[in-house]
Amino acid sequence: MERIHSSRYYTFYQSDTERCFYIDFGHKLVRFTFCELLSLRQKVWAIDIESHFDDEVNPHGLEILSLCNKEHLFILNTLEVLDLKDLLTGAFFMLDIAAQHPVLASKA
Repeated sequence: MERIHSSRYYTFYQSDTERCFYIDFGHKLVRFTFCELLSLRQKVWAIDIESHFDDEVNPHGLEILSLCNKEHLFILNTLEVLDLKDLLTGAFFMLDIAAQHPVLASKA
C-alpha cells in the first residue's frame, strides 16, 4: 500500500496489487473500489456545511455518513467533514497527476 495523501484526521492509500484504495479514519481502515470512492466523493461534497452552523437545521453539527452499501457508518463533526473534503480533494488531485505524468508521480 502506498500513501497518496494525508490530512489532519485521515490518510488515503492506494494498493496496486489489490487494485483498490483505502482510507484510514483513525480507528478504522476502509477499503474502496474506484466506484465506491467516487460515490464517497459525491456524498461528501453534497454535505451542506452551512447547516452545521444553523441550530434549527443541525443543532449538534454532526453528519451521519454511510459507506460501501451501508457496510460502514460514521458520525462526523464539522471539522471532520471539512477535513474529509480536503483529503478527497488532495487524493483525487494526486491520482490525476499520477495518471497524466507517471514519471513525476513516482518521484513525489
